[in-house]
Amino acid sequence: MALFGKMLKEEESVFKDPIALDYDYMPKLIKGRGEEQRKIALAIKPLDQNRTGGNLVLFGDSGVGKTVICKHMLRIVEEEADDILPIYVNCWKKNTSYKIFVDVCEQLGYRLTHNKKTDELFEVIKRLVNKKSVVFVFDEIDKSEDLGFLYSILEEIYRKSILMITNEAGWHSGLDQRIKSRLMAGMVEFNYYNSKETEDILNYRKDYAFVEGAWDEKSFSKIISKTVKLEDVRSGLYIMREAGNNAENRSSKKIEMVDVDEAIKRLDDFNIKSIDSLEPELKLVLKIVKGNEKCKIGELYDKYKVAGGDKTYKTFQRSIKKLSDNKFISTKTFVGGTGGSTTLVDYSKDKSKPLTKMKKLSDF
Repeated sequence: MALFGKMLKEEESVFKDPIALDYDYMPKLIKGRGEEQRKIALAIKPLDQNRTGGNLVLFGDSGVGKTVICKHMLRIVEEEADDILPIYVNCWKKNTSYKIFVDVCEQLGYRLTHNKKTDELFEVIKRLVNKKSVVFVFDEIDKSEDLGFLYSILEEIYRKSILMITNEAGWHSGLDQRIKSRLMAGMVEFNYYNSKETEDILNYRKDYAFVEGAWDEKSFSKIISKTVKLEDVRSGLYIMREAGNNAENRSSKKIEMVDVDEAIKRLDDFNIKSIDSLEPELKLVLKIVKGNEKCKIGELYDKYKVAGGDKTYKTFQRSIKKLSDNKFISTKTFVGGTGGSTTLVDYSKDKSKPLTKMKKLSDF
């Protein structure tokens, strides 16, 4: 057909394996997180000697490598240790002890969960897991509506290591004392990638995703600079993919500056959302924040209820996080005092950065 006549054939593509640019791609080598991997490995290591392992709270801003490192370590456990079970649960998706136990049962190969109560599910888990050792990863653990599952695991699972992922540095300080005293968790902070780490990650992905010689050197350097400025590796991956598509649309075997510029423009246009694009619930929460700047999140929730909001506090927290991730507002958590951690919320005046802070966790 004439429509496709000038397009590159498959064997002429600039892409070698575009999957390597996917956000959830798991490469064999994880760049820029050697020290964090070492700490996790030390926590897990005792399990290989039939002893209980260490517990860790992994914290840092959205997109700094927490999830991908944990999944990478679980993959190593699965490949190298027959007697250690790897379990990963996203507590935003499975946000109650019951849902978490159903998920764990299914991962253990037990699917007769229908009509079973929470305690009954845990009895199944205990029976299966206590024959071996287990590494639990609870991602977004601060989004769980209850921590009964954590108490049960700490009390009745013999040999385990528990890795808890959260964006909030102060989450651990607010735990019930009965859980905290049993958990005895170490703290591992994940910081943003520096410019050299960002460059290494993008080059690593480029080598897997594109055929040799596909990139003009100056064009790729511009992507690195843009990504460093945004502190967002996933934005860099997006630009790389779009620039490659742009080159192919020009029937070019070389990705040049014109392709990168067009991809960056598309990224910037995509990230500049207007308030009108928000759903009504988020508009209401944003209105409350805008009218009460630098307030504690609990105080804002009280004002939200007075204004007619009918969602639970947990749902309100999720709305705050969504607005923060999309750069409509900013949040800052302070640890200490009799109340544990305190989160201050402010209306964001800066919309220049990406609204969706694409997670660097899966960038490597």
